Amino acid sequence: MCRPGAGGRNAAPICREDDTSVELEIGRGRKSRQAFGFDDVALVPGAVTLDPEQVDITCDLAGLHLELPVLASAMDAVVDVRSAGVLAELGGIGVLHLQGVQCRYEDPAPVLDRIASAPAEEAVAVIQEIYREPVKDELIRRRVAELREKAAKVAVSPTPAFAQHAAEVIGPGQVDLFVVQSTVTTARHLSSRYEPPDFRKLADMLQAPVFVGNCVSYEAALELMRAGADGVLVGVGPGAACTTRRVLGIGVPQVTAAVDCAAARDDYERESGKRVPIVLDGGMRVGGDIAKAFAAGADAVMIGSPLAAAAEAPGRGFHWGMATSDQGLPRGTRIRVGIAGTMREILLGPAHRDDGTLNLFGALRLSMSCCGARTLREMQQVEIIGAPALPTEGKAQQRAQGLGGAR
Repeated sequence: MCRPGAGGRNAAPICREDDTSVELEIGRGRKSRQAFGFDDVALVPGAVTLDPEQVDITCDLAGLHLELPVLASAMDAVVDVRSAGVLAELGGIGVLHLQGVQCRYEDPAPVLDRIASAPAEEAVAVIQEIYREPVKDELIRRRVAELREKAAKVAVSPTPAFAQHAAEVIGPGQVDLFVVQSTVTTARHLSSRYEPPDFRKLADMLQAPVFVGNCVSYEAALELMRAGADGVLVGVGPGAACTTRRVLGIGVPQVTAAVDCAAARDDYERESGKRVPIVLDGGMRVGGDIAKAFAAGADAVMIGSPLAAAAEAPGRGFHWGMATSDQGLPRGTRIRVGIAGTMREILLGPAHRDDGTLNLFGALRLSMSCCGARTLREMQQVEIIGAPALPTEGKAQQRAQGLGGAR
């Protein structure tokens, strides 16, 4: 399978000689390949198992070392200065949304209270009104300075159209990671309104790696890597508060998206000698989903709604999508996530629930030990099988009684 590469007809083609996808006929003259999400697959336990204490879940992302391979989503219900500091202490990294309420309002607390207290039927309109307040350069600089006081590693995120300006405001050496993120980002975006960002130039300006997202295909991921992305975020529409898949009809289930983009990473490493990590972004609800994300090829994961349910999160028990505030076509909604526990309990336990929503990375360790994977790289080689019966097989009583998170 070959397609033109970035740069048009004369660019080097993108080829996948090992693409053996099974195509299904969906109608006369139209075929489609099957794609898989978390509930469609299972991991096969290994012939060798390990003590969970021998499992290493640390990761290195473009020079950033993380004790926990997790990024908190750049969403206003998930990351503020306080929650980023807590996550940093636990070994992960929180990504602050530079176009969110933290950089629009001197004191975001009353604004967040208003979003949380809005009646369900008014929530989107309230959020749209709140986000009409302009982003302020001085608040960007202040929040970055506050993050540097609270967190060992500082990560921030603008949209592509705002990326150049944000980088100029922040300046060199002030952040450890710059995440340029939108619903769909490609290396060949055409616009008459703004110049698409130059990822290499941004990295030079900031003296920090630039991660880019989001995408879900081999071709898009490979082109972003060739265009200078230091990391690629994978996922379109899987988030709990996102309505993109319904509103726009686009997206690829996360397991298939991860496998395809991991193939691009591996091919690019063979081509260039540089490993560009992929971060699977969204759709993970329980520890088993996170284990499957790594088995599908992720180098790290980005999660939103599970962390929005942390006691330290700024969302007051609610979570809303990044595009909920869009004035013309909202692609997100506000959902109630409640308070599941502290951030430590959610990520590292101990768990006081039986549904897999707490101690997510303890679950990852145990899954890796059952699969005989000592490291995340080894977890990427674990056997994956199609198994749509996995969540429901033998679980009729749990479903009937609403126990164990059965769905």
